[in-house]
Amino acid sequence: MSPVVMAILVLCLYLVFFRFYARGFLGRRVFALDDARATPAHAMRDDVDYVPANKYILFGHHYASIAGLAPMLGPAIAVIWGWVPALCWVVFGTLLIGAVHDFSALVLSVRHRGQSVGTIARDVISPRTRLLFLLVIFFLVALAMGVFVLVISGLFAAPDLTHIPATAHPEAVFPTYSLMLIAMLIGFFVYKRRLPLWPMIAIGFVLMLVTTSIGLKMPVTGISAETWTWSLLAYAFIASVLPVWLLLQPRDFLNSLLLYLALFSMLIGFFIMSPDWVAPAINPNPVGAPPMLPFLFIVIACGAVSGFHGLVASGTTSKQLDRESDAPFVGYVGMIGESLLALLAVLATTAGAFASRADWEAFYGSWEKAVGLHQKLGVFIQGNANFIHQLGVPLDYAAAFISVVVVGFAMTSVDTGARLLRFNLEEIGHTIGVKMLGNRYVATALAVAAIGFFAFFKMDGKPAGLFLWTLFGTTNQILAGLTLLTVTIYLYRRKKPILYTLLPMLLVLGATISGMVMGIIKAVDGQQWTVAAVGSVIFMLAVWVLIEALLVVRKVRAERGGAVQSG
Repeated sequence: MSPVVMAILVLCLYLVFFRFYARGFLGRRVFALDDARATPAHAMRDDVDYVPANKYILFGHHYASIAGLAPMLGPAIAVIWGWVPALCWVVFGTLLIGAVHDFSALVLSVRHRGQSVGTIARDVISPRTRLLFLLVIFFLVALAMGVFVLVISGLFAAPDLTHIPATAHPEAVFPTYSLMLIAMLIGFFVYKRRLPLWPMIAIGFVLMLVTTSIGLKMPVTGISAETWTWSLLAYAFIASVLPVWLLLQPRDFLNSLLLYLALFSMLIGFFIMSPDWVAPAINPNPVGAPPMLPFLFIVIACGAVSGFHGLVASGTTSKQLDRESDAPFVGYVGMIGESLLALLAVLATTAGAFASRADWEAFYGSWEKAVGLHQKLGVFIQGNANFIHQLGVPLDYAAAFISVVVVGFAMTSVDTGARLLRFNLEEIGHTIGVKMLGNRYVATALAVAAIGFFAFFKMDGKPAGLFLWTLFGTTNQILAGLTLLTVTIYLYRRKKPILYTLLPMLLVLGATISGMVMGIIKAVDGQQWTVAAVGSVIFMLAVWVLIEALLVVRKVRAERGGAVQSG
């Protein structure tokens, strides 16, 4: 089957599943969405974190927050096992697991006053579970954002105009930082001066395209990756303590518009180009690679299912949802948008970036050849630049445009992640009685310090990008499984259908816990004690939560049995 036919079938599947599965079955029968319920955005409005938003604006924030590097980078790594397994997990993993996870996490948080999944687990499972969840979340977010900062700094870093490596994109620096100023101006004029939203958004969007052109002509070079890392950490601190209306909402919405344009351009260019597959359909045993199962699921990460999305849904999105009926569009379709981005990553790296099978194998011939996260992201950029080039756009501008999209969404995830980590530390402080963590500046400083630890973490004197990515993917999937576990018990307590969250939970936890065990054993064999220690802690916390959940199920069944007998 040609890539074009395959893409058309996938797009049709997206529409069918949203209409009949998400909005029809899950929304009406399983969760019984009701607009008569006041959402936390209204009931707890404070105009800082709790602010009701138009569903299209909120979709932009949510999509921009979840669509970071992962759906572009994960599939660009996973295609080493062939395009068929990568594409199947990106599509069916999303429709049956990932989108269900995101949507249900959003609904649960809305039903629990906008609380995080960790706090919800306390109410649904047991009080001890809250702290366990919060600790897993802490490791996940710090690790993920550390990897994102590492990759962004590598994309920015270039010694000079004559020695810019293929993996560096210094032309993205100027438009990326300009976007922050543009977004803050829009936030100020819309919320404080009450100017109309859409004209301001239109002006901001045009300015974004202009700054992209300027960045291409004026790349920022001569700054080291380490300096960029410190700069990004400082940005994360500032952005995470500002009110959401000033930077987060307008910047995320502008970023989402940029991504919509990129997705549309890449898809149209792809259909015009109509390329053939150059990668093998299935490549089960690449040299030096870990086993395809379960590591295909782990490496693709957010491209199919992501625990981080549950944190966004319950951390910021639930605090801005205007009506319950908006949840399928924001939560489920948001994950479909992520899957579409992952689909384009698969197409770009298996049919767009390379001219022949020999060229593809020269890069993906072994796990060692495809080294470094920057190189894999570079293949994504090059492949999609080739698609956009079919529209008559100069190839260098197309590559610059895609690099701005990539970096813009990575930056969005970094500051959203820092904010979520701040919320997480505040909840940990409340749980263990440390009042200092309730100060948002102290909590943010600790959050940024944790992100910096992983951003600067090295193995054998080199950045541990691929190791950290695998550890992130495993932790991410475990958290997704634990979130689905919480949803399943919530539904079980209310005598609602649970099969649609139970089976995905069993698959995700089974695959990723086994992958975690393999990773810990490999880290111990390689004497990578920090990786082994972090993995062991996360593994023990996950097992503990599972035990707590089994005890709750046993208790609920006993209560139901007693009720039947007494009746």
